[in-house]
Amino acid sequence: MKPLPSQSLSSAVVGRDFFASIVVFLVALPLCMGVAIASGAPPALGLITGIVGGLVVGSIAGSPLQVSGPAAGMAVLVFQLVSEHGLFMLGVVGLIAGALQLLAGSLKMGQWFRAISPSVIHGMLAGIGVLIFVSQLHVMLDDKPRANGLENIAAIPEAFMKVFPIDGSVHHLAAMAGIVTIIAIVLWNHFKPKKLALLPGPLLGVIIGTVFAVIFALPITLVELPANLMSGLNIPTGEALAGFTDPDILTLGLVFAFVASAETLLCATAVDKMHIGTRTDYDKELRAQGIGNMICGGLGALPMTGVIVRSSANVEAGATTRISAILHGGWLLLAVAAFPFVLNEIPTSVLAAILVYTGYKLVNVAQIRKIAEFGRQELVIYFATLIGVVAIDLLTGVILGFVLATLKLVYTFSHLDIRREHDTATNRVDLWMTGSATFFSIPQLGKALESSPFGSEVHIHVEKLDYIDHACLEMLSSWEKLHQSTGGALVVEWSELVERYSRRSDDPSKNEIPNLMTRPAA
Repeated sequence: MKPLPSQSLSSAVVGRDFFASIVVFLVALPLCMGVAIASGAPPALGLITGIVGGLVVGSIAGSPLQVSGPAAGMAVLVFQLVSEHGLFMLGVVGLIAGALQLLAGSLKMGQWFRAISPSVIHGMLAGIGVLIFVSQLHVMLDDKPRANGLENIAAIPEAFMKVFPIDGSVHHLAAMAGIVTIIAIVLWNHFKPKKLALLPGPLLGVIIGTVFAVIFALPITLVELPANLMSGLNIPTGEALAGFTDPDILTLGLVFAFVASAETLLCATAVDKMHIGTRTDYDKELRAQGIGNMICGGLGALPMTGVIVRSSANVEAGATTRISAILHGGWLLLAVAAFPFVLNEIPTSVLAAILVYTGYKLVNVAQIRKIAEFGRQELVIYFATLIGVVAIDLLTGVILGFVLATLKLVYTFSHLDIRREHDTATNRVDLWMTGSATFFSIPQLGKALESSPFGSEVHIHVEKLDYIDHACLEMLSSWEKLHQSTGGALVVEWSELVERYSRRSDDPSKNEIPNLMTRPAA
């Protein structure tokens, strides 16, 4: 007996999602551990976050095809937290951030997290990319990253000198394993056969880098996973929970919530563009992320966000439902529970190499060119955000970018260019207005009008005007009456502009636009 079409479709969907979950798992496994190392945390805490992101958040997410887990974009914040306050405070900040996300989602604030200038977001991601690159470059050499981005950048020449074995160290051996890993990823991404296109480059890089280290018996640092995942938990202690009253910890919780939410919802938007299935419910996604981060906080694991690399791999592998994201969390749990001895053979320099490559990719040159198409002001916002993130800290960089974007918006909606031509033979004055005519522009507009000779015919061209407010309309009406008393005339060439506005009143006497339009051109 043939199965019903719906049953057949269901079987096909489950089959595709099952396959996609394996692909996502293979992408997530090295990234979960690598992001943890970049965050200054044990790899087990990154894997726990990946498991929660799959099994819990995958089940309740508002974006069914988005995959959640530890993100490179949060590594900088976590590293700062661990460096300044210790690993034991990680869970407290996670609990605060998760609670704020859950509250924001419940208050229907999901859409508002998307109301951020793309230049600020891409500048933030590029700044994070720079920080990850320069910090993980040191880890790739079996060295410790410095306290901040500028110190990591300043130490790069020293790092390169360590590649040369002049003091009996093994930095050059770790560097070799890392370089082999990066070369494997780059070559695979450029030359992979179509039949194996879904095999992720990071996984292949980890395999090749690890095999290289094993074959040559390199005496370099390896990943350390506990034999029992429960023993690797970082559950907040009573002393840590007292940090709820610490203003610094509360501020970090707020920053974590903001950055994680922005990154998650932007990722969800990008995922929606990759498929034609169910669209994202942003408030539901924000609530799911809040629940996930509260669970991770309770376990002392890394914070999570929606992550674009794993999500895009999910879509490209053919996933159509949330089953794939859930199953990938199950595969992570199985790998950690059953094969920790295999994962313990991976060199930390190999995982750091993946993050070096990821940091490089975050500084997207193509995206910079795209931003440049929208003008120099957008580039200034982008680079100001990037430099602020790298030179000061992530929050300051984002605030700087947001302030500049807001100032640009104010400038755009208050800036008016007026070009004036005077034909003395006919005593005609032409004023071409470009931009937005608001009450900010009244002094400039008044000066241009008042420079017109008595008795002249003044033509105002507004085809390139984006907006004109009531204050400017009243000013034009008042000046027209004054100019008429000198024998002059005012003609407004409304052309296309009038089509953008509806009448403000059914009473024509209260609508300045039609009144001014009735003046015939000479």
